Amino acid sequence: MLDTTVTIGYDTPWRQVHALLIGATKSIPEILVNPAAYVVQTALTDFYVAYKLVVHVDTDVPATRARVAGDLHAAIQDEFNRQGVQIMSPHYLGDPLTPKLVAETNWYAAPADKDQRP
Repeated sequence: MLDTTVTIGYDTPWRQVHALLIGATKSIPEILVNPAAYVVQTALTDFYVAYKLVVHVDTDVPATRARVAGDLHAAIQDEFNRQGVQIMSPHYLGDPLTPKLVAETNWYAAPADKDQRP
């Protein structure tokens, strides 16, 4: 089992957050389909909701698990950026004038490699 937590503002529907987190798992081959990934809301704080994504991984090798965790974090960032949803971790001070997102056209800014996983 592997898990990760993100915090997202209350202005994003929780159902959308659940779908984005589950969607991010689809691009990682080592994440098992059965048992299925799931999301739990672990906190309702002053400024955001904490969501924990839990997945099952098809490996016991620590180095592979670390890579899968890294791939999952990258996939989550891509999925949220694609849909225009800001990840508000770890601190929230106020709404910015423009959303803090990375446009897909900028995902591979130098020196990034387009063939890099995920």
